[in-house]
Amino acid sequence: MINEINIDKIVRERAGKKAKFIPKWLTKLLARIIHQDFINTYLREGRVGVDFCKGVVEYVGANVDVEGKENLPDDGRKYTFVSNHPLGAIDGVTLGWVIGEHYEGKIKYLVNDLLMNLEGLAPLCVPINKLGKNARSFPAVVESTFASDCHVIMFPAGLCSRKQDDGSIRDIPWNKAFIVKSVQHERDIVPIHFDGKNSNRFYNVARWCKRLHLPNFAMALLPDEMYRSRGNHYTVHIGKPIPW
Repeated sequence: MINEINIDKIVRERAGKKAKFIPKWLTKLLARIIHQDFINTYLREGRVGVDFCKGVVEYVGANVDVEGKENLPDDGRKYTFVSNHPLGAIDGVTLGWVIGEHYEGKIKYLVNDLLMNLEGLAPLCVPINKLGKNARSFPAVVESTFASDCHVIMFPAGLCSRKQDDGSIRDIPWNKAFIVKSVQHERDIVPIHFDGKNSNRFYNVARWCKRLHLPNFAMALLPDEMYRSRGNHYTVHIGKPIPW
């Protein structure tokens, strides 16, 4: 396993035939923006799965309080865990650590397929790409995940939270697929709320991308948001299961 990422390689592979039009300086700039060296220093430790998630939390020095851990069921059934997505990075690995450790690694995330480039995280992930060449397989991927013997972790918004017109930070409307599939597979739903927010810069970039109908460039800022948040304190609130 090669425990590092190469943003130049990732960008060019995803660009396909258009890769020749991407200047080297642009991918070098992107590598600095995402703190590629900082990330690779951690990836070379070779941690995998739930241990990978725990290690990320430790690496960035995040302090996490978990309220309601007694609400994590231990009856042998499979559950769907759904949460708001305020941060886009540290919230995901924190839930992977907390829930994954409780259930001895029997968890799966439904995630953006870009995260499969993190080989330590990949064993816990089910890659989703609604727009790419594998878009047609999306329904089958979701179905097989809910039919599996693993607990499912989802962020139904699909994107991290955005600043609203009234200044509040909230998720965009949730996709209801998790309800349909949880009912279909008789999975109770465990609601989770993660306290946290990103920088104003992130929210401003996200807002302008939406207004100008541009691609989601704000996503490229998420690693930097995690880097800037080193040492921050977060609280995870786990609610009681909701019967399917």
